[in-house]
Amino acid sequence: MENKETNETMDTQTEKKSKKKIIIISTVLSVILIIGITYFVISANYESTDNAQLDADIVSIKSSVSGYIKAIKFKDNQQVKNGDTLIIIDDTDLKTKVAQADAALENAKDNLLSVKSNASASSENADASSLSSSSVQQNINSAKARLTKSQGDYKRVENMFAAKAATQAQLDAAKADLDVTQAQYDGAVSQFKSASAQSQGVRSQAEAQKAQISLAEALVKQREAELKMAELQLSHAIILSPCDGIVTKRAVEVGQYITIAQPLCSTVDNAHLWVTANFKETQVKKIKIGQTVDVKIDAFPDIKITGKVDSYIGATGAKFSLLPPDNSTGNFVKIIQRIPIRIELNDIPKESLNRLYPGLSVFVEVSLK
Repeated sequence: MENKETNETMDTQTEKKSKKKIIIISTVLSVILIIGITYFVISANYESTDNAQLDADIVSIKSSVSGYIKAIKFKDNQQVKNGDTLIIIDDTDLKTKVAQADAALENAKDNLLSVKSNASASSENADASSLSSSSVQQNINSAKARLTKSQGDYKRVENMFAAKAATQAQLDAAKADLDVTQAQYDGAVSQFKSASAQSQGVRSQAEAQKAQISLAEALVKQREAELKMAELQLSHAIILSPCDGIVTKRAVEVGQYITIAQPLCSTVDNAHLWVTANFKETQVKKIKIGQTVDVKIDAFPDIKITGKVDSYIGATGAKFSLLPPDNSTGNFVKIIQRIPIRIELNDIPKESLNRLYPGLSVFVEVSLK
């Protein structure tokens, strides 16, 4: 009897254990099923990666002029505004160059006025010479008329003398008058040639003076350009911040002599951040420009940021490396490539913006809907 009760008790316990196992297994399978469905839904509607980081413009500030550092108006890692003075370079030599360029410009302007005055005088002389030449031309016409009349008179007297109708004295007088008018005509022609040559010379001189005006005007423009360059270099003696952000990596000290293009410091434009996310090439099929993105920052998980897909970089990350892989050799191992995508961030609260810096790791999740 006791054995029977014992067997029944053991059967009951075995049955309870079996039911418990079934419940546990069912629960585990349900959890696995839920996780699988959730993963499938998420994978179908989202693409994510933790291979991403915050980015910003980092401006390397270099010198545009040579000189000694007169003052440094910032400390390393200081917050600055666009247009704030960072470094002042001693401008004594630069001011001297501006004064020299200004004096050269004034000299060029005076020279231009002188050349214009000479050209004007030469032009007036050329006009006067032309008028004189015209007057001489009129003298030629008058002498020509007198010569024609004398030739006619001489011809008539000569015919009359042959017919015994005129005396030798009349013939000699007609011949003398013809010689005089001929000489007057020849003199007028010679005078006209001389006046014409002189007028041509004066006109050529006037044209040369006009050409000098163009050269003088070109010299004035050159001196103006030199003055602007000198003034521009003088303005570069004061180095300003190109943007809002943090100025860092100061590489100079007061009194140090610097040369053109020497690095002085860097400015980090942390007011305009974006995310560079490196997605696998198998993920980008459904990622489109304009899709919404959730961004989580590893260092500050409490900061919630959203953005949108802005653009593809244009090549895989390997192509931008110092030594891009070359698959033309015999040894080849296929590696999934990463494609950088730029994600523009929506408005970030100022209290959060001051805590964010380029290079921070982030996790991004792109909504594919």
